Amino acid sequence: MYKPNFCAECGSPVSRRQWLLWTSRRFCGECTGRYRKAELALPLILGMALLTAGFIFGRFLRPAPPPLIVQRLATSSLSDAPFNAASLSQAQSPSAGGSAGRSTDGVSPEEIIYTCGARTKKGTPCARRVHGPVRCWQHKGMPAILPQEKLLIKG
Repeated sequence: MYKPNFCAECGSPVSRRQWLLWTSRRFCGECTGRYRKAELALPLILGMALLTAGFIFGRFLRPAPPPLIVQRLATSSLSDAPFNAASLSQAQSPSAGGSAGRSTDGVSPEEIIYTCGARTKKGTPCARRVHGPVRCWQHKGMPAILPQEKLLIKG
């Protein structure tokens, strides 16, 4: 590393006990204060330019996020129509009959209880109760062992 013996500005001898990274290499103790900003400007500008280039380069190479895909089962009771909060509040308002939003002409498909019926590790059909002819959370996507009539829970 270069260690000068004379100041680059005034020419006076430079004597330091220890040369450190942040001490001046070219100036004496009196000239250092005047030229400290000029000495640090170039490394700071280069550092900021390198940091900015790295940030821009990283943003440019980032892969695009995958598209959001919402999937529903074919047996889902949800419609594809947009959500309307006004119709929901009207459906939940109490009616004169006292049963809000329920049909009185029998049992709705959501109230029919089935068992899962998928094959477990033991080899027996799963006995978890589910709403509708679907599998439970653990056996989603697996076929049932028993026919659908035997999966229906009466009562």
